[in-house]
Amino acid sequence: MVRICRLLWLIAAAAAAQDWPQFLGPTRNGVYTGPWSAGSSLAPVWKREVGAGFSAPVIAQGRLILFHRQGGEEKIESLDAATGKTVWSFAYPTGYRDDFGFDEGPRATPSIDGGRIYTFGAEGVLHGLDFASGRKVWSVDTHKQFGVAKGFFGAACSPLVEGNAVVLNIGGKGAGIVAFEKASGKVLWSATDHAAGYSAPVAATIGGARRLLVFTRAGLVDLDPASGKVRYEFPWRSRSNASVNAATPLVIGSLVFLSASYSTGATLLELGAGAPKPLWSSDEALSNHYSTSVHRDGYLYGYHGRQEEGQALRCVELRTGKVAWSVDRFGAGTITLAGDHLLVMRESGELVMAPATPKEFRPARRAQLLPREVRAYPALAGGRIYVRNESALVCARID
Repeated sequence: MVRICRLLWLIAAAAAAQDWPQFLGPTRNGVYTGPWSAGSSLAPVWKREVGAGFSAPVIAQGRLILFHRQGGEEKIESLDAATGKTVWSFAYPTGYRDDFGFDEGPRATPSIDGGRIYTFGAEGVLHGLDFASGRKVWSVDTHKQFGVAKGFFGAACSPLVEGNAVVLNIGGKGAGIVAFEKASGKVLWSATDHAAGYSAPVAATIGGARRLLVFTRAGLVDLDPASGKVRYEFPWRSRSNASVNAATPLVIGSLVFLSASYSTGATLLELGAGAPKPLWSSDEALSNHYSTSVHRDGYLYGYHGRQEEGQALRCVELRTGKVAWSVDRFGAGTITLAGDHLLVMRESGELVMAPATPKEFRPARRAQLLPREVRAYPALAGGRIYVRNESALVCARID
């Protein structure tokens, strides 16, 4: 009986490892460990129309959760990941208007945890929904409750579920960072006056202590996730008022990599018991505009420069910031690591597979999965990749 229970547990754990339940995947670092093949045909399995938004799809237990906007509503839909057919949908009204003429759908990616889905809309409305039925369990209008201004591009922080809490960079006075009880939406704690950035929080155990790392508009904040007590603040942002911190902090052991655009650049911090120790910083190495870099075997792979200026795709040595290779004017997009390969999803809708090596960038396969403009991250689960733009969602095999 013990062996049977252990086998069932291992099967369930293996299935969960192939899910993509939150922004940047199960470990929130852009790494996929499920089945895949660099020689895959990348042929579409299914395709369907969707509404507006930059929110990435997430997947758990054979269901894909899509957060998009149709007309005057923000809609959360549960789809059969194998077919793309709708299982249930939940919608609520929105009046969000983008001041710069960009997409007016939700920006933040949902999180799935413990039978619940957590979504954060462009106007700052946080929802907790039942995963099986789509029933609303609770909601909080965070902008109204905490007096938060609209910001340049609306609310875009993807929720992090950590222990009993859902954590967000809200951006209110005395409520820069807020933890909500995941069962009820009740505020557990709030900290800082930091305005909201577009980066997603991460949690990690470093030096024997559990840490909540939030890259706000002002810089990195390290907090105790249980109490919200701030351990330290590390300022890191552009002097330009129009700047944003959007890339998620990347944790590698006791190291944390931060990167931002707008003449800000990157820095590598070593975390210990006290204040972080900067190991290097540079605006010439890897300045991420909105896309988070990935790490493999001592090297970072990511986008350098501003999106509208034709970004370079780069490989940078983690410990030194030295550029190993650079493909100039590559164009913007996102990057995911699958095994020993990079899966580069370009804004043009082209997926490029290439070995993750510091020697050179040599694409192994290319496929045009969608027309432009692809801003949302893809989701990878069960040997398939799911990609969306502002009007369509496509599923293609990668195993």
